Amino acid sequence: MRLVQFEEGGHTHVGIETDQNSDIVDFTKANPDVSTMIQFLKNCEKNMEDAKRIFNDAKYVVKRENVRILSPITHPEKIICIGMNYTDHCEELGKPIPTNPVVFSKFSNCITHPGAGITYPKLTEQLDWEVELAVVIGKSGKNIEEKNAMEHVFGYTVAHDVTARDLISKNGGLWLLAKTFDTFLPLGPAIVTRDSISAPHNLGIRCKVNGELMQNSNTKNQVFKTERLISYVSQYVRVIFRFTTLTAGDVISTGTPPGVGCFRKPPVFLKVGDIVECEIDEIGRLQNTIVAE
Repeated sequence: MRLVQFEEGGHTHVGIETDQNSDIVDFTKANPDVSTMIQFLKNCEKNMEDAKRIFNDAKYVVKRENVRILSPITHPEKIICIGMNYTDHCEELGKPIPTNPVVFSKFSNCITHPGAGITYPKLTEQLDWEVELAVVIGKSGKNIEEKNAMEHVFGYTVAHDVTARDLISKNGGLWLLAKTFDTFLPLGPAIVTRDSISAPHNLGIRCKVNGELMQNSNTKNQVFKTERLISYVSQYVRVIFRFTTLTAGDVISTGTPPGVGCFRKPPVFLKVGDIVECEIDEIGRLQNTIVAE
């Protein structure tokens, strides 16, 4: 199943896509108490049953052209990001493959919508792209064992981890400030539920800038797969970040493959007016344009 958030009449709704780029079944119309994806995930099992029940009911269908598609999730409690998580990206960096996940974070202010502008901050001259597979947590938990980790996955979406590269060196090599500007995490276009993905660790993943293919890899090249990341974060990283549980609605962005701009020879960076397309097989394409601050 493919779930979206959309805006109609100034209000946020949860919807179910009948197919990619198709009309939408308005779940919120059927259940007005659930108008955001976070609310949907707080009672995920029952809401999924209700979603399946109304899926073929024409009275809940809205035309896609009459609504605005939003990020499929907004205001998660946590956005956890993983660095250096593709073997081919580590080769590009000339660095050894990590023995444990490299973890950092973004904030909810970074999230923006499919088709929305990505703001080019005046503080940077090196704006870079990073396509990533994002995991959306559907079941809260802590101390999760790898063998049980997939029970906590609701689904997957496409993430664009926008980065101001020059701010990394200006801030002692730390990534946080370079990655947490407003609009620096487009998400979408939909969350595809776990049972609707054939093999999450064998999906083509690509990024194009102005139609030119920049990144082209496969999630099978990830160093740490979803099970390992969920287990690691829920058991160990809580000591660093002082959180004790993964919460329904949390997002884990699982790292980018090779082909980012800063490691090209010569380096290539985004500019105002550029169109960035991030795409993952079976999930869809996320397109955004770089706009001036």
